[in-house]
Formats: sequence, structure tokens, C-alpha cells
Amino acid sequence: MKNRIRVLRAERRWSQAELAAQVGVSRNSIISIENGHFDPSLSLAFAIADVFELRIEEVFERDPPRTPKAPS
Repeated sequence: MKNRIRVLRAERRWSQAELAAQVGVSRNSIISIENGHFDPSLSLAFAIADVFELRIEEVFERDPPRTPKAPS
């Protein structure tokens, strides 16, 4: 899942630790989400969107659906 967290944080001059404190997670969790190594739970995604006063779709972009492989 792609996200705009790093850009949104920079616009507000928030550190990763400041954002983490606002949503109740560790700084490492924010780092992992920003780098695309971890997809947040739905409740965490809503919390992140809420602190930026945006809709979830304005912060996160889901990956395109995978198409199943045709049988060989």
C-alpha cells in the first residue's frame, strides 16, 4: 500500500515521533508504514488520516488488485 505520510508530515513540520505520539504507536511503526514495509490496521489508518484532517483515500492508496494466473 502506498501512502503520502512522509509528505504530509513534512508539510506540517512533524517528526516521525510526533506523529507516532499523536496516533499512539511507536516511531518505528511510522517508519515502517512510510517505507511501505507495513500496512497499518484499518483503525490506525483512520487515526493517521484523522490527525491530518483528511480522508483515508487522501493518505493511502491501495495496490492494484492481483489477477490470478491462468491454469497451465
